[in-house]
Amino acid sequence: MKSTLKKLLPFAVVGVISGATTVGAIQYLGHSSNNGDQSYFTASAPNTSFAGMNTGAVGDDFVKAAKTTVPAVVTIKNYQSRTASRASEQDLFDFFFGDPFGGRGQQKQKQQQAPDNMPSGMGSGVIISPDGYIISNNHVVAGANKLEVVLSNKKSYIATLVGTDPNTDISLLKIEEKGLPYLNFANSDNIEVGQWVLAVGNPLGLNSTVTAGIVSAKGRGIGILGSQGKAANPIESFIQTDAAINPGNSGGALVNTNGELIGINSAIQSTTGYYQGYGFAVPANLARKIVEDIKKFGIVQRGFLGVQSLDLSNDQLVASYNKQFKTNLKVGSGVYVTGFGEKSGAEDAGLKKGDIITKIDNYEITDFADLSMSIGSKRPGDRVQLTYRRDGKESTTTVTLKDQKGGTSTKTKADLSVTEKIGSEFDPLTERFKTEYGLTSGVVAKNVSEGSEMAKIGIVDNYIIIEVNGKPVNSQKDVEKILDKYQGNVQVKFVDDYGRMYTKGFKMP
Repeated sequence: MKSTLKKLLPFAVVGVISGATTVGAIQYLGHSSNNGDQSYFTASAPNTSFAGMNTGAVGDDFVKAAKTTVPAVVTIKNYQSRTASRASEQDLFDFFFGDPFGGRGQQKQKQQQAPDNMPSGMGSGVIISPDGYIISNNHVVAGANKLEVVLSNKKSYIATLVGTDPNTDISLLKIEEKGLPYLNFANSDNIEVGQWVLAVGNPLGLNSTVTAGIVSAKGRGIGILGSQGKAANPIESFIQTDAAINPGNSGGALVNTNGELIGINSAIQSTTGYYQGYGFAVPANLARKIVEDIKKFGIVQRGFLGVQSLDLSNDQLVASYNKQFKTNLKVGSGVYVTGFGEKSGAEDAGLKKGDIITKIDNYEITDFADLSMSIGSKRPGDRVQLTYRRDGKESTTTVTLKDQKGGTSTKTKADLSVTEKIGSEFDPLTERFKTEYGLTSGVVAKNVSEGSEMAKIGIVDNYIIIEVNGKPVNSQKDVEKILDKYQGNVQVKFVDDYGRMYTKGFKMP
């Protein structure tokens, strides 16, 4: 039963989330009256055309696009402490796509514990404003205690990490400089399968590498963001390309032949960990929405439909669901509603279990990736027109999106709870455990968010926190009481899986 339920997890709450993608630059810019701030990162002209397979003088187009793109793509060096267990860039590719070292896990583990003056991993990034904002992947910057950015002209800067979003694998950095070359965002909704694209990055330590290919597919959901358990509500609708992408390309640019940003290269699908013909990029509209939220609010704003769902296009999931619940659903197009979360906006709007979602606004919903993409541009409080099929008849209703706690307003970091700010929840230790291990206090860290303050000091799930600011803690309420409205440096005393005790700290966000 448990294993079957695990298989059904993809049906669970449609992290049909906001903070993910702008469905068209024009639609997005009309979203609110705060356009001045939200349009900070430059978009390309709305009448931009894209090159097809038979475009004349395509070689010249490649040269122009490469000359535009290369100066705006940077190397990002991730420095971690000696206790960091794995380099983030290599970790992502090994975990998702195999071990290129042929399973020499112990040898690789030693290799990746680099000295403090050597980077633990390297990736790429794209300058998106002349005053030094840089977009990259979350996995490129994860776990870093220092981030160094090297421009194509070899000039080096120490970067500030402005914010990250594991759910889309996007991060935003800032270096202090002016007059930098940068790329404009294109409307990635307008890309076509078969059009030429260039991938620019720093694969395998080869700086400023340009490769060419075509868009192979759109709206790909390949299940990589949630497979490490770090993306609680992953949003995947990748651009698939056959332009060569390798480890080190992560965070680099996927551009059209005008040199405009249509995606952020993030992953490859491979049995070896190296390029075998398939690369995946986060669409520019998705990436742009994330960095604009981070810049304006400090956190990503996410609106939820509040439904549990089944992707009817996935024959294996449909078969598993039918077997588990003794139903006779047919494989097809759309997303089947299997239930609702608490305070669900969709349920409030009249949806029922068994309805099939077919459209959000004017966006056709054929599978789960379409659903998450269509809601991804929205924030709590936004309203969408949802079209659904019930008993063979199609109907439309208006749904007000909510956050995970049922709220309908946007938040800033100041509105977050203590546990949200530091990125961890806590369970109490049993008295028996305390007695067996000679402890007088302690809580167990749970749901530690990647890139959070707790993660930065080395705490992961199941580590035991004994004291906070010199005070013993025995419950989550104890932690919240100590840090509520607290400003300044936080000291945390904790124990790892091997019983080793550490005292580390961070500045309260």
